[in-house]
Amino acid sequence: MIIFGTKGYLYQLAILTLVCGRCGNPSAHTLKKRVTKFTLFFVPLFAFSTKYATQCTFCGAEQQVTKEQADQLLAQSTGRTGGGAAYDRTAQRNPHQR
Repeated sequence: MIIFGTKGYLYQLAILTLVCGRCGNPSAHTLKKRVTKFTLFFVPLFAFSTKYATQCTFCGAEQQVTKEQADQLLAQSTGRTGGGAAYDRTAQRNPHQR
């Protein structure tokens, strides 16, 4: 007897501030990656489906995006300075220290 099937994995890639296309509010959106893998005897072997989506945290609307759009959004989120994904450790330094 051979046991096979699929298993889904959900990854949160980033949290972005975007204007929602449904509710029109500028709010946080989560960038998600869904990967479906083929399993044999409960061991994931290879991915056969990968989808990207953004979800508005204000109204819950979800919008599918392409891999290229997801890569661009991810690059914008990590390239942002101050208050974004980048973290500046020098801001915590005591001003009286040298």
